[in-house]
This record gives sequence, C-alpha cells and structure tokens, in this order.
Amino acid sequence: MDTEDIELSEEEEEITAETVLKTLQIAWQNERLAPEILPHRNDMVECMLGQIQHMERNINKLPKTDLRASIHQMELNRIKYIICNYLKTRLDKIEKYCISIVNDEKQRMESGMNYLTVSEFRYAQEYLLNMENHLKNTVLNHVPGNMQSFEMNKMAIYPNLQSHIFLKANDTINGIILEDLLGDHDEEIDLEEGSQHILQYKPVAELVKNGKVQLV
Repeated sequence: MDTEDIELSEEEEEITAETVLKTLQIAWQNERLAPEILPHRNDMVECMLGQIQHMERNINKLPKTDLRASIHQMELNRIKYIICNYLKTRLDKIEKYCISIVNDEKQRMESGMNYLTVSEFRYAQEYLLNMENHLKNTVLNHVPGNMQSFEMNKMAIYPNLQSHIFLKANDTINGIILEDLLGDHDEEIDLEEGSQHILQYKPVAELVKNGKVQLV
C-alpha cells in the first residue's frame, strides 16, 4: 500500500510539472508575440525553478556515462532557456515602453490587477528615474532656464495594439468586433475552437490574457 501511494504521488507530481511547463511555454510564446506587456506568470516561473532544482539533483545522482543524464540535461537547458527568454522579453518591453507601462501599472495597482511583479515594477521605476536624470544632465542643464521644464509623459512610447497577430482559438468564441479603421463598417466574427486566424491584436487582447486564445 505504501509503495502504491508513493508511485501515485510521483505520477501526480510529474503531471503537475508537465502542466506547469506547458502553461509557462504558452505564456512565453504569448509574451514574445504580443505587442504589449501581459500579466506576469511569476507563479509558473517560481514553480519551474523549484522543478529545475529537483531535476538537477536527480541528474547528479546518475553516472556521467548514463545516456539519461544527457537527455535530462538537454531538457533542463531547454526549460532554463524558456524562463530566461520569457523574463528578458518582459524586461525589453519595460525598457521600450517604460513611461506608459509605469503609468498604467500605477492605475492597475489600485484595483489589484497588477501586470508586473514587484521586482519588475521596481526596475521600471528605477529605469524611468535614470532616464529622466540622464535627460536632465545631458540636455536640460545646458539650455536656458525657461526651456528646462518638460513633461515625461509627452515622451511616452505606446505599443501598437493595431498590429496584426496570428492566433489559435482555445475555445469557441462568439461576437468579436473588428474595428474598421477606415470607416464605420465594423465586422463581427466568431472563432471556432482550434481554428487559426490573422487578426488585429486589440480586439482579442483580453482573450489572450484570459487564455481563450493563444498567439502562435
């Protein structure tokens, strides 16, 4: 009985780790392909970091000549790459859209709908402060006093939400409104589960965030 319980526990742990990795892969792919920064999945990152430590301990127990050690190490390197690239992609967006992201995040914090982790928000604030200080030291301090005032918000760069993305529908979704940018002839479409489409990002932005569609 004890052996069966242990085996079942190990199987449940393996299924859970596989599900977490799949969720993290989707979050990584969505983040890479979405024009805006998406709600963080730090819960999945932290879970996979724990799994990496578990895998490394198991690999170290195997003889170096064991083929399984090489296979597991390759898989481990793949998981590490996904995590690192996911985090780097988010930092790249924070640096590119720093002003607008900080402003939006401050509003989201009031409702508890944070997109950034605590560390990411701190990084964004420090990056914004450094950018402001650099501008003052290199430009504003060298011009007449009446020209030294400026508004950082006027320098904000915003992601292009009208850009087109390639998506796959995870559920059947009805009533998506596609805005006609050239006139008043908006179009309403339905997406069938499993279907793939090229659409503007803005009408499906919330569907990406709630997992009803994924970017491919």
